[in-house]
Amino acid sequence: MANQARTATVTRTTGETDIKIDLNLDGTGQANIETGVGFLDHMLHALARHARFDLTVRAKGDLHIDEHHTVEDVGIVLGRALAQALGDRTGITRMGHAIVPMDEALALVAVDFGGRGYFVFDGQFSAGRIGQVSATLIPHFFESLAHEGRLNLHARLLAGIDDHHRAEALFKALARALDMSTQRDERLTGQVPSTKGTLTV
Repeated sequence: MANQARTATVTRTTGETDIKIDLNLDGTGQANIETGVGFLDHMLHALARHARFDLTVRAKGDLHIDEHHTVEDVGIVLGRALAQALGDRTGITRMGHAIVPMDEALALVAVDFGGRGYFVFDGQFSAGRIGQVSATLIPHFFESLAHEGRLNLHARLLAGIDDHHRAEALFKALARALDMSTQRDERLTGQVPSTKGTLTV
């Protein structure tokens, strides 16, 4: 695994969206994002930068209806890209967590690439929308990513007043947790970090 490029290219086309994502887990935080949803672009830029992932996202969705399908499906495709780039998950740290402040907001995210998709969210937003995005789609994006990436993802808002800050703290905490959990652990070279012997079934 040490010499293998941990990259993925995933596409998904439906009657609602057309999405392509290129992901490099061992990047430097470079992002090129175009989803048609400004606030989602902003959050994905933050995710790439703070996870140190190189990330390219091209998404076209039925925005004449609303932003729901675009946000949801980008989460689906990004989750699949994570799973593909990690392969059999040999030698990774597997678990990670972060607590991140954003001015008055504070968010906690913990992840485990244990092979099963599960999502728990504890928090609330004050307003119905954050920029062009329904506030309900923030946890829904996380849920889609967790299920398709086959990882446990717990996200909790510990403090906050401004919804933009709350959401940004969540995405930055997710980024740092993903960076930690996907890192190679030299002590585990050639080993799967599980007593089961596999993280892919």
